[in-house]
Amino acid sequence: MTQSTSHTRKTVRIGGASGFWGDSMVGAPQLVNSGLIDYLVFDYLAETTMAILAAVRAKKPEMGYATDFVDIAMKSVLPEVMRRGIKVAANAGGMNPQGCANALQALAQSMGLSPKIAVVEGDDISALLPALRDVGTRDMFRDEPLPGTLLSANAYLGAMPVARALAAGADIVITGRGVDSAVTLGPLIHEFGWTATDYDALAGGSLAGHIIECGCQATGGLHTDWQDVPDWPHIGYPIIDCQADGSFELSKAPGTGGIILRAAVTEQLLYEIGDPSAYLLPDVCCDFRQVKIEQLSAERVRVSGAQGRPPSAQYKVSATAMDGYRCTGSMVIIGIDAAAKAQRTGQAILARSRELLSQMGLPDFSRAVVELLGAETLYGPHARAGAAREVMLRVVVNHPMKQALDIFAREIAPSGTSWSPGTTGPGAGRPSASPHIQPLAFLVDKSRVPVQVRMGDQVWSVPEAPVATPRPAPVLPLPVPWVDPEEDQIEVPLIRLAWARSGDKGDISNIGLIARRPEWLPLLWARVTPEVVKAYFAHLVHGPVERFHLPGIDAMNLLLHEALDGGGPASSRNDPLGKGMGQMLLDLKVRVPRSMIGMM
Repeated sequence: MTQSTSHTRKTVRIGGASGFWGDSMVGAPQLVNSGLIDYLVFDYLAETTMAILAAVRAKKPEMGYATDFVDIAMKSVLPEVMRRGIKVAANAGGMNPQGCANALQALAQSMGLSPKIAVVEGDDISALLPALRDVGTRDMFRDEPLPGTLLSANAYLGAMPVARALAAGADIVITGRGVDSAVTLGPLIHEFGWTATDYDALAGGSLAGHIIECGCQATGGLHTDWQDVPDWPHIGYPIIDCQADGSFELSKAPGTGGIILRAAVTEQLLYEIGDPSAYLLPDVCCDFRQVKIEQLSAERVRVSGAQGRPPSAQYKVSATAMDGYRCTGSMVIIGIDAAAKAQRTGQAILARSRELLSQMGLPDFSRAVVELLGAETLYGPHARAGAAREVMLRVVVNHPMKQALDIFAREIAPSGTSWSPGTTGPGAGRPSASPHIQPLAFLVDKSRVPVQVRMGDQVWSVPEAPVATPRPAPVLPLPVPWVDPEEDQIEVPLIRLAWARSGDKGDISNIGLIARRPEWLPLLWARVTPEVVKAYFAHLVHGPVERFHLPGIDAMNLLLHEALDGGGPASSRNDPLGKGMGQMLLDLKVRVPRSMIGMM
């Protein structure tokens, strides 16, 4: 479907000021003062963040939103935002969008300002839970029935409500749980007049939001070749200039650090996606396989070629449930055989704690994990730190009763005087137990989720788009088969052939691999197979490994199922979000013809 023809010559400029709740306070002022943006957007929410906000709201019902948005970001820029006529969209509402709007309104009044603040409502579907249980709704990842009690249940809404709020004259739009890209796509729908069936344009606008939703990850943050990224302290936050066809150019404010680089933007495209032919969002099913990313200059990269199809008739729901309590204790072990001493210390802490629990008639821990930071325990059989002389011991335990974890917490510190020489610590005191929040996900029909926009005393309903017949993605050819030349081969680490970025979706880790040279992708496809990746991560990955081809950017995307010990707040690992798995895979040894060495 071709996009609407209105406003086709317009360019809409959007700055991405936040990639998560806790991002730097420099992003919003940098973008606002650049004079280069029409919209300022903030992404604060992730599954882990929603779990945190659920716990906060349980203690203080008036809270449950990303307080940084009001207390730091908008406090620093609101007068200038109003003076320059910059519109703002943020999913900072979290579990309590109206509470966030009320706090922002109070801040504005204290400054003598009167912005029009709109709130998107409807993502909280808690009232539907009894009916959903009655029809047998199950967790989409674990295939288990929904728990009897949930702390929260929020549907991932799309961008149309944001566009409706802007059409009503809002200066600032606050949403709860929406897809991350919605705060960017909403302004584009509003400005360009895109309709619900302009699928290619909607896919392009969604990709624009996906590229900037993690802040500086689009401008050199987390780039594989990190040595090439200058001036980390002053890194620039991303700015996109968007066109009516959904294509866009990415840049940053002049004089800022970081880098505008095709490879870094390509890494971000692959970040936390699954099947690139079916990146399913509430407004559109995106196909990113034929996207082109071009280096226009040292300061600009152009992204184009996203394709779209009708979305599904369901929303994904992010839910949280209370699953007992968790406590994490840590000690530092120094000296000869530090790793062996730390491992023994961790096991001794658990053994003593378990004996005490048994004496008190309490059940065993439901989960207990010992990790050694500095000894590469996450690498498993690929570890190379056997002679480590400085290790941090991390012991994580779960239990249905807080009393049991208080006993465990008491037994951390005595290790400093009872067992291994060289035991010390950062001086943080006795660890405390905290609620263990379990994330869940399931689907709900869009027709059951009424969505509306509220601004002051006015309320507008946002009807769902008509359901269209889903279309399968076109079949694209795989890379041409690799044929080894008749010459000697040597092994090199994968990092010499590819860039990588990894992330998570629940208990799935995705690793995107991009060939450093287009002609190397067939070799990578032949060497880095799902079977090879599964074997490499056998100590961490307990499910299948899938692989997808993205010919437009000479890349592949690997999906590693059951890879993160439950993922997010459910995981006991030191890397619960799979951030390090791409870096670990880049150590994989790959056979290449000797003649390729001179090109690396």
